[in-house]
Amino acid sequence: MTVLGVLTAGFSVGIFNFSMFGMDPFQVLAHGIWSHFKIGFGTFYMMINLIMLVAVFLIDKSKIGLGTLINIFLLGYVVQFSSWLFDTLMPDPGLAVRIGALLIGIVIISFGSALYFTGDLGVSTYDAVALILSEKKVAKFQYCRIATDILCTLIGFLLGAVVGIGTVVTAFFMGPIIAFFNKAVAIPLRYGKDGAPSNDAAK
Repeated sequence: MTVLGVLTAGFSVGIFNFSMFGMDPFQVLAHGIWSHFKIGFGTFYMMINLIMLVAVFLIDKSKIGLGTLINIFLLGYVVQFSSWLFDTLMPDPGLAVRIGALLIGIVIISFGSALYFTGDLGVSTYDAVALILSEKKVAKFQYCRIATDILCTLIGFLLGAVVGIGTVVTAFFMGPIIAFFNKAVAIPLRYGKDGAPSNDAAK
């Protein structure tokens, strides 16, 4: 669940990029910062996650595990590859294809996130923020996720990243969709129909 979920989520970012309607909120933040550096995105993504890793470790080290390591060391390269793949296969997509890619991307990234959240072997440093806030009873996971997504979008935009309708849709709907897949797929897959989840993110 952890490996499949993380790689699926990473691959879906390439679908977002292909749709040309804007990236997901954390990618907007990452690209906004990255645009001021002259290094490859995969390497930069690894660096920014390592910095965030230190903060997460100090706050709640239980969120760090296999999923975290895959996110830090592989996800940026998966994004880079999937973006190249779709651009190569279909360099000039029509509007209908782009809209379809946006909708599919949102569903796939939410599904992948639900899998590796519930796999409970560590999450990405960014995903850990909303999970930690929800477990500290700040608000339900979906609302914490909406807040962090909006903040990332705003900062990334101010730093020069492209924000599109896909970014806005993701910021408001990704949290609730992840919560849905947690209940409908990820929790039954791991615990069975009557099993209890291990954290508040699934509620």
